[in-house]
Order: sequence, then structure tokens, then C-alpha cells
Amino acid sequence: MTYSPSSTVQIGPRTPAEMAAFQRDLDAIGDDTRRTLGERDARYIRGILTLVRVTELLGRALLAFGPFPPTWLLGTALLGISKVIDNMELGHNVMHGQFNFMNDPRFQGDTFDWDNTCPKEEWRHSHNYTHHTWTNVIGKDRDFGYGLLRLSSDLRWSWLHPFQLLLTLLLAAFFQWFVAIHDLQMDKVVIGRKKWSECRPQWLLVRAKMWRIVKRDYVVWPLVGAAIGAVTTGDALGFGLAVMAGNAGANLIRNLWAWAIIFCGHFTEEIYTFTRESVEGESRGQWYLRQILGSSNISGSPLLHLMSGNLSHQVEHHLFPDIPANRYAEIAPRVQAVCARYGVPYHTGSFARQLWTVLKRIARYSLPGGPQRAVHIALKPIAAE
Repeated sequence: MTYSPSSTVQIGPRTPAEMAAFQRDLDAIGDDTRRTLGERDARYIRGILTLVRVTELLGRALLAFGPFPPTWLLGTALLGISKVIDNMELGHNVMHGQFNFMNDPRFQGDTFDWDNTCPKEEWRHSHNYTHHTWTNVIGKDRDFGYGLLRLSSDLRWSWLHPFQLLLTLLLAAFFQWFVAIHDLQMDKVVIGRKKWSECRPQWLLVRAKMWRIVKRDYVVWPLVGAAIGAVTTGDALGFGLAVMAGNAGANLIRNLWAWAIIFCGHFTEEIYTFTRESVEGESRGQWYLRQILGSSNISGSPLLHLMSGNLSHQVEHHLFPDIPANRYAEIAPRVQAVCARYGVPYHTGSFARQLWTVLKRIARYSLPGGPQRAVHIALKPIAAE
């Protein structure tokens, strides 16, 4: 996919009338789905909460057996699975307000908190508002590169970017920590465009949440393990360190998986980026078009969809972030049909393929230049009809 710098292109609906019809067709999908929300969806999310709690309980119980390899490995894996589902299918989706219709305090989007160092308030601002409003708009969507990676030739190349494959590895391994400080905009502090004093109130909130997670995973539970070891075998240190290592391993599993799913949904070769001018006076239909062009899906099994929080349906999620994610698989064929009707590309592929294109994109833009520039999506004037 090659663009001239800041080019104007026509993709999909070509006239205001076609764009209005495109918007109506997608509005209908959302409206039809919202009308059917009910007990089926409530049972689903309650089951997800139970699954998170059961896998966490089993994982922590197995880690309490100390450094015995079979139980340690299984315990770490189960705790990692719990953290993945908690973040992806439970926390992310609940914090979007997808289950507010239940009027259940456990699933209220504005009060739910997750097993993550990122405070819920910071996430709702940086993700739910900034990212979902300005998806892939260069200079507005801070999730595009996370202030760290160069993924488009619209971003100025610097001495840091040749190392961005290594930076990506660090970002993936410590993903929850990078996400926690993301909304502080520390890159602007470093270059002098923002004062640290402006960040301090946010930092105090982030620091408190980080300490809660550190205290639980690396202080309290290891001390419980040490106490069990002291009573059962006399090996307090070995048991305590085994629990600490298991928690670190579980957090690493969650971080790597969350990074992979999120990057596969946003930074494949096929996605488009957009100029600031492209969103001036943007209609709802044009917003829909931008969400589709800026997203990629991952094809796979129901288990993949569950473990990805249904962000394997990133196109549907960007179109309808308020609709319960367990519904995305059933509305995806309708979205694809609308895209086909109006000539809009619908990006999807296997997990391996999407991840490979992400890595290729990161590698290409670690060097100066690059083929992709932000685009402006144009419509023919009404007179042309």
C-alpha cells in the first residue's frame, strides 16, 4: 500500500448520499444488536467473572506448593490465564460500559477496576475517549506508536528509532507498566513541551495503583508462600521466591499476549492513518469509515476470541465499543456485507500473519522514510451526483 505524502484518496462511499446510506446501514447493525441485549449477555459476563476468579484461585493455590516444577508451571499458567481474561474480556469490555444495562455494581464501566497497574481513570481517558475518538489520526491518537515507536513516515525519524524492535520487546514484556504511564505523556516532558508539575496529580494516582499491584503480587502473596514453606518444609525462602517468580511469570504472560493482540488489531500493514484535516467536520458515517480502515481483525477459534477479549474483532469493536464484545462474532458478517456493498476493505487474517505484518511495519519504520503517509478521505461534491 503506497501513498504520496498526505494524499487525498477516495475509498468506499464516493458521494454524500452514499456516505449517508453507509452510515444508516451500520447504525442499523448497532441498533438491532442493542435492542436484543439482555439475560444472555448478563449470564456471559457473570460466567467470565467466575472464570477469572476460579483460575486465579487455582493458580495461586498451586503456586503455594513452592518450587515443585509441575505445580509451579501449572500454577503460573493458570494465574497468567486469569490475568489475561481479567484484562481482555472482563476489564477492557466492562470499562467500556458494555454491561451497564445490567445495573449490577460489579459490572459498571465507570467504577470497575482491573488487575493492572494502569488506573481505571487513566485508561478510560487515554483509551475509551482519546483513542476511540481519534483512531489513527496522526497527532491526535497517542496510541499510534505510544509515543515510543515510529509506525508511519508522518512521524519524524530520530536516533532512537533504529532500536525500536528492541523497544518493542521491552514494551511487550512490561506492557502494563508502559500503559500505566502512557497518559502522563512523558515523551512531551522529556522534550520540554510539558512540565513535570502538570503530570504530578496523575502520577500520584498511577503510583498508588502500581503500589497496590506490587504489594499484592510481590509482597503479600510471597509472604504467604514463605509462611506455608516454613510450616510444611522449613523452606520459607524457597517457597516465597517461587510464589514471587510465579506471579512475575503470570504478569509476563498477560503482558506479552495483550501486546500481541492489541498490536495485531492496530498496526498491521493494511491499516490506514489519517491527517488532522480529515476529521474536521467529520460525519458519523465518515467516523465509521475511519474506524474500519484503521483496524484489523484476527481470524481464529472461539478460544482465540475469548482470550483476546474479542479484540480479534477489532473492526467491530471500533465501530461499536459500547456493545458487549461477545456479540462481535455474530455481527461481523453483517459488517463485512456492508463493507463489500460500499467497496470498503475489511482487514482480517490469521494471528501469525497479522503479527508478522506488525513486526515488518515496526522494522520498516525503524529506518528513515517509508511508503505510508496519513491520508484524507474525500467525497465527491454533492453537485457531482
